[in-house]
Amino acid sequence: MTAHDRAPALLTVDLDAVVANWRAITARAPGAEAAAVVKADAYGLGAGPVARALEAAGCRTFFVATIDEGIDLREDLPDSRILVLGGPLPGTAADMAAHGLIPVLNSLEQVGQWVGLARASEQELEAALHLDTGMSRLGLDQAAVADLADNPAMLGGIRTTLVMSHMACADEPEHPKNREQLELFTHATRRLGVAARLSLAASSTVFLGPDYHFDLVRPGAALYGLNPVPGQPNPLTGVVRLEARILQVRDVDSPQTVGYGATHRFTGKTKVAVVAAGYADGLFRSLGNRGFGMIGGVRVPVVGRISMDLTTFDVSAVAPELARPGALIELIGDCHPADELAAEAGTIGYEVLTALGRRYHRTYLGDDA
Repeated sequence: MTAHDRAPALLTVDLDAVVANWRAITARAPGAEAAAVVKADAYGLGAGPVARALEAAGCRTFFVATIDEGIDLREDLPDSRILVLGGPLPGTAADMAAHGLIPVLNSLEQVGQWVGLARASEQELEAALHLDTGMSRLGLDQAAVADLADNPAMLGGIRTTLVMSHMACADEPEHPKNREQLELFTHATRRLGVAARLSLAASSTVFLGPDYHFDLVRPGAALYGLNPVPGQPNPLTGVVRLEARILQVRDVDSPQTVGYGATHRFTGKTKVAVVAAGYADGLFRSLGNRGFGMIGGVRVPVVGRISMDLTTFDVSAVAPELARPGALIELIGDCHPADELAAEAGTIGYEVLTALGRRYHRTYLGDDA
């Protein structure tokens, strides 16, 4: 048997769909370059395969979160631009430069590290500046921006090629903070006066309109099929299919219960399918008695708690020839997207994708798979 045939659960990633989403975002922001955020192993889907497919399609700028993510990605993308959103941790600037990584500088301390390395190496080093326009997380605050604007020599030795910020409420188009951050970003970049490209838009911000696009947009979740406009039809293509095999089908009846804690008690004759995936595979415990799967086009509910390796479904409404050991229940797919599973779990699609476990047999579809 092949590894696919032996696998208790299957994760399929459609690289052509990832590329199609990148192209759709490129068309949505025609005056800007569309980069790709592939941090957290491309949101759990595999940074190497995803980035290679996007590079083959024409993407030339990639964002990761940490230096080690950048070092790993450099092996797959020897020529593309790779920016590290977290910037250099103390003592890591030289390693970052040695691998051709571009830091996103978030504080005056990081600016000082990068300037110090540039001067010590007697070479101009490329960098991006991250401005905090209201997230109060990473980024140069208004006082730091004022220091840099008043003392341009603080950036001596740095070639600033990008100035960026990040939106807090872009998935709520009417939120007043969107316009507030746009105005703060515009004011701050003018005050800095550096000759650099500007970037404000990640996935949802792209859909706020051209005022937010500037020179470069940075889609992440949208590339992987998550809906960037919650409450509206998803304008992008689904990327992920997750299926788990049925290990056993059993007939139960009242007053039997199922799973840890006996949280579900049967009220009549029920057919239960036990599948080989659980919270160790990224199916959150909060899906117990709340989540759903699909089999044969029929929606089947989770009954009982999610355990580490197993989940139980009520398959009473499914034809017996479909609900049998070895058959597959779809956990994520076109009929049950990651955003829907996330809503059932009380979380967001980002967490669903990044929590996908390592035990799934992974298959990549597409020309560059």
